[in-house]
Amino acid sequence: MATKILASSSHSFENECKEIHESRGRWNHLIQALVTRTQLECRRIRETYKDMYGEDLITLLQKSSLRNQPGVSPKTCAALSLWMLHPHERDAIVAREALLQDNDTNYQALVEIFVGRKSSHIALIKQAYLSKYKTQLDQDIINIEPPHPYQKILVALSTSHKAHQADVNQHTAKCDARRLYETGEGSPGAIDEGTVLEIFTKRSIPHLKLTFSCYKHIYGHDYTKSITDVNSGEFEDALKKVIKCICNPPNYYVKILFASIKGMTADRGAITRVMVSRSETEMDEIQRVFKAKYGIELRETICNSIPSGDYRDFLLALANKT
Repeated sequence: MATKILASSSHSFENECKEIHESRGRWNHLIQALVTRTQLECRRIRETYKDMYGEDLITLLQKSSLRNQPGVSPKTCAALSLWMLHPHERDAIVAREALLQDNDTNYQALVEIFVGRKSSHIALIKQAYLSKYKTQLDQDIINIEPPHPYQKILVALSTSHKAHQADVNQHTAKCDARRLYETGEGSPGAIDEGTVLEIFTKRSIPHLKLTFSCYKHIYGHDYTKSITDVNSGEFEDALKKVIKCICNPPNYYVKILFASIKGMTADRGAITRVMVSRSETEMDEIQRVFKAKYGIELRETICNSIPSGDYRDFLLALANKT
């Protein structure tokens, strides 16, 4: 039975590749063919297409974008390329683009990677980054100029992914919460960056999430509120955003999506980045939170704010995935 299913699946990929090959230039068909599939199936289609025609679909999309062919949206080509990549390859590209932005480093994109991925995945991202760009991701973050508080937090999280114990310990989390209090709102002046960074360096993301939950249980409010109550600087502002991504990812991503869709941020690539990375993990929850927060469906917001065309079709197809 398993052999028959596999054979049937392979046959389906061959048929789909034929349709894609015969409809080159009619990109709406390509969108529907790829986005309705899982990302694993997309990679299989890419492999099958190369075996059949000797061409890589991602390379074809990139060439089409560069040639500015009629009816081909560069945004859509870039989005479909990301969709077809293996997640760790995609994140390596996103990280590189975040580091090389013309005006300013896109720390938001880097935070999403280091907070939202498992340690095993982070290791693969670093390998892919080194293989593709011949440089170390960690070192490139350290070398960012001008220096920024986000750097310290990202370096700590990177160290955490390499060294932490995966286990979540309630007692240790409570102790960490008390240390944060004693070196923050429980003492005069600003928070102690050293204590925060030490905890971030040594603890896993799930453990940090539990620590902030314990903080709220013990002291009656979120740790981010205590940061707001002190004289906030750049480090405190960066820390608040990182903690929000750790503690409530759907709410964090909903805010990012709304701001990006409405053109309220310079990080226009956030729409594609978030929709692609979260489509197969928590899109249902993102849509629920989006509706509760803004009183409108995510799909409706996309239709109202993004011009009609292949790129909007791509985003809507992702939004429809459950």
